[in-house]
This record gives sequence, C-alpha cells and structure tokens, in this order.
Amino acid sequence: MASRGSMQFQERFDRAFAPIEQSVSAARIPGGVLGMVDLDGIRQVRAVGSAQKVPDIRPMLVNTWFDLASLTKVIFTTPRILALAEAGTIDLDSPLIELLPDLRQYSAEAWERKVTFRQCLGHQTPFPAVEPIYTYGRDPDLLRTFILQREWRAGPPVYSDINFILLGFVLERLNRKTIRAMDPGPGFAFSAPPELAAATEDCTWRHRVLSGEVHDDNCSALQGAGHAGLFGTVDSILDFAKGLLDGSGASAQSIALMRTPLSATRTHGWERPHDGWHGGTLCSPGTIGHTGFTGVALWVDFDQGRAWTLLTNRIHPTRHFDSGILALRQSVSDLVNAA
Repeated sequence: MASRGSMQFQERFDRAFAPIEQSVSAARIPGGVLGMVDLDGIRQVRAVGSAQKVPDIRPMLVNTWFDLASLTKVIFTTPRILALAEAGTIDLDSPLIELLPDLRQYSAEAWERKVTFRQCLGHQTPFPAVEPIYTYGRDPDLLRTFILQREWRAGPPVYSDINFILLGFVLERLNRKTIRAMDPGPGFAFSAPPELAAATEDCTWRHRVLSGEVHDDNCSALQGAGHAGLFGTVDSILDFAKGLLDGSGASAQSIALMRTPLSATRTHGWERPHDGWHGGTLCSPGTIGHTGFTGVALWVDFDQGRAWTLLTNRIHPTRHFDSGILALRQSVSDLVNAA
C-alpha cells in the first residue's frame, strides 16, 4: 500500500502536469516532460505531445534528450567553478585575469580586467545582455580571441551569457582542453542522437531543423562554451537535483554558495525567488532555479526537500512565437508547491 507521503507526491505531480497537457492541446508548445523528485527519492516523470513536428513527427518520450541551453550554467559550469574555489585554485573575489591574463591585454586599465569570478557567477558585471558573437565568424579559436580582446560596451549589471562564456574559458585553460572534450557529468552529453532528441529551431543560418545539436548560436560557433551546450534527459536532471538536495552531488560549501544571495534575484550561478520569477509564488525562500532559452527549467527547493524540472521544445520550429512559457512555468511550479 502506498504511503501517505507518496500519495501526496503523486497528487502534486498529477495536478502540475495538467497545464502542460493544456499547453500542448492549445498548440502553444509541441511537447513537454515533467519530472519531480523529493529528498526521500520518490520520483515521477511523464511526457506529452511531440518531440518533433517539422519536417517529421515524433512523439515526446520520458527518455527524450533535451538541449538544456542555459541550464548548462548551473549543471556544468557553476559546480566546477565553485569546486575550484573550494580547492583554492581560484579566489572568487580575484579578477578573471589571474587565469585569463590576456583579457583586454592591450588596455591595462580596462574595466573588463577588474571583473571577478564571483561577479560573473552572479551576473554583476557591465557586460551586455546579448551579443551575436556568431555573426563575426565560424573559427572557434579566433572567436575566443575576439571575445577576450573586444572592448565591450559597459552597462548596468544584467543577466549576460558573456559572464559564463568567460568562466568557460577559465575551465578550458585549467583543463588544457575545450569544454566539449571534458566530461559532461553522469547522464549528460554535449550532443544527442537526432532521432532521440527534442527538436529545436529551424535555424535560419544553419539551414536545417536542429535536433541533437546545440541551438544556441554563440555556443555553436564557439564549438562549445560555458553558458550553453549541455544535453540531458529528465532523469539525468533529477539525479543532479537529488544530489543537491541530499548533499551527495556537491560539497556542502559549494551548495551553500549556490544558495547564498549575491543580489535580489541571483545567487552564485542560480536565480532565487523574486517577484515575477519563473518559479511561481509558492516555493519557499530556500529555492534556487534556472531556465533555458530552448524551453527548459529546473528548481530545487531545499526547505521543502523537493525538486522539479519542466522540459519543453517551445522554440520548435521557431523562437518567433508566443509559447506562453513564463505563465506555464509559473503555473506548473505553483501547482507543485500548493498545499
């Protein structure tokens, strides 16, 4: 006989899955997968809709691989940077030039040379929110040099991929290999079999529907980067989240930093609850989360001992469509957390 806790877990999951079904039925998203896990290891996953609709139709399955986009920042890059800090290899409050001495090397007083590891983790730098790096060429080594030597336009602190592209460069320098040559972590990869992946966009400059190859334009041109490029399934993401909940997936010091605020909206690498965030209004203050442009998201609520991930292919076949993803994420999260 199922325990009361497992029955309540199932009820939460069932009601949270309903908006995803409705979104698929309304043709707002092609398909989606919901996953939920708690500290005791109770887990539920379910899929609905299509993994691909153009040019072929494939069903969404619970083992479908997803382009995790900016979840790469929190699943791959952040834990590795925090581990380096714990090992004493880097000081989070030191400037990046300690490991990237060639950053704006021709201008000793450039503001870019003062940016620290911690500022990059919390998106507290003057880098611009968006930059079409991929339009400057396809040579990944030349693009890396371009990013390091460019005189960036400075502005108020905003969420910027440049922060994590630079942190990715740090990992590459220390490991003496490109990110795509590194171990992506258990259950993750930097590409996926096209027939097993959720399709993303019909790309205007790659001239094909993308499936199993990274959607992010800059990551594609760089052939791997610290801000995007990771692939995973719902179970690999839940395994990662469970490791944070029970402390088996990272050190206590690293997890504490992931939960430590750096601003009203950010911690070290992650988002924290604030008005209008994608995690809804009912999660506890002890929640961290992150989203990805392709339509993916993950939240970990340490106070309640649960984590949930919503994976969609909302940009298939185009990003230029109102999928209603913000409202969907908020609805799903609130139903996960409602009493």
